[in-house]
Amino acid sequence: MTKIRIPFNKPWMTGKELDYIREANALGQLSGNGAFTGKCHRWLEKTTGARKALLTHSCTGALEMAALIADIRPGDEIIMPSYTFVSTANAFALRGGVPVFVDIRSDTLNMDENLIEEAITGETKAVVPVHYAGVGCEMDSIMALAGRRGLLVIEDAAQALMSFYKGRPLGSIGHLGAISFHETKNVICGEGGVLLVNCDEFIERSEVIWQKGTDRNRFYRGEVDKYTWQDLGSSFLPNEITAAFLLAQLEHAGELVSGRKASWEMYHSLLEGPEKEGLLRRPVIPDHCTHNAHMYYVILPEGRLRPPVIKYLSDQGINAVFHYVPLHGSPAGRRYGKARGDLPVTTAMSDRILRLPLWAGISEGEINEVCDALISAIRLAMDY
Repeated sequence: MTKIRIPFNKPWMTGKELDYIREANALGQLSGNGAFTGKCHRWLEKTTGARKALLTHSCTGALEMAALIADIRPGDEIIMPSYTFVSTANAFALRGGVPVFVDIRSDTLNMDENLIEEAITGETKAVVPVHYAGVGCEMDSIMALAGRRGLLVIEDAAQALMSFYKGRPLGSIGHLGAISFHETKNVICGEGGVLLVNCDEFIERSEVIWQKGTDRNRFYRGEVDKYTWQDLGSSFLPNEITAAFLLAQLEHAGELVSGRKASWEMYHSLLEGPEKEGLLRRPVIPDHCTHNAHMYYVILPEGRLRPPVIKYLSDQGINAVFHYVPLHGSPAGRRYGKARGDLPVTTAMSDRILRLPLWAGISEGEINEVCDALISAIRLAMDY
C-alpha cells in the first residue's frame, strides 16, 4: 500500500494550546464552565453577535440541545437537506421528530430554498438549513418563509465559523445555530461545538438544558440559594482542557481562515482551465456570500469516474475523499425520516463530488501536486 504523503486533513496548532491547558490546570478547575469556557463564550458572542453562546462537547450536542429548546415531540416534522451529516437528522429523531428531506441546489449544494414551502405540513415545527462548505444558504428567503408559517429556523453551521451571508455571520441569523470545532474544521479542539442562541426567549431555558436540566447558572449568579432539577437536560459542557485548547484557536481564527483562503484560491485558479475543458466543475460561491475556505471540492462529470480517480490519487500518496451518503436512502433515514420527492440533485452530486486535501499550512507545492495528479487521474478515467 502506498504511503499517504498528502493527507486530506492535518490538525494545526497555533502555539498557545498547551500553555493554556497548563494554565487551566493551575486554576484548579478542569470540569466544564470554568474561566476558559467563559473566555470562549465571550469571543463567540462578540464575533457572531449571538445573544448567548454555550460551548458543547460536539456540534452534535449543540444540535441535540437545539432540539430540546425547540421542544421537538414525537411526530413533529423538521425540514432539512438529505445531503448532510447524520447528526443533523439524529438530533431531532432522538426526540421523536421526523426529518423531512428536500433536495439541494446544484450550484452551492445547499438546501434548495424553493422546495421548502411545498414540504411544509401541519406537523412541521422547524427548518434546518445546512451551510455546506461554509457557504451560506439563502437565509433571507428561509427566514421570511419561516416567519410567515410560524416555524423555527435552526442553522446547522457546523462548517461555517467566520462565514457570512450578506455580511451577517452564519449561525447567528436563525433562532438557533450550531457550529463545530471537530478536528476537520477550520478552528478545532479535537471534538467540540457551540450552540448560538439568537433569541432572548430561549436564553434561560438553554442554560438549564446545558446544565443537565438544573438552574445551576442562576445559583452561580446568586439569583437562587440552591440549584435544583428544573427541566430536561444532559451533560453538554466540554471540560476546561478542551476550552483552553479552543481559546488558543479562536484567538487566531482570522489568520487560520486567511491561510486557508489563500490555499483555496490557489486550487480555484489552477483548476480554472480544467473546468473550461469539461474535466470538472469548481465550487460556486454566490456574490453575497463570504465563505471561510472550509473545503475545496470538485464535481466530476460522471459518478463512475470517482472510484478510479480516488484510487489513482491514493497510488500517488494523495488522500482525496468523497462526502455524505444521502440520508434519505440510508436505512435509518428511511426508518425515521421521509423524503419530499426523489431528490435527484442530491443523488447526482453525492456520487460526483470529490474533496481535495486542505488544511492550515498546506504548501503551494502540495497543492500543485494534487492538481496535477487530479487532472491526470480524470483524463485516464475518462479514457476507459
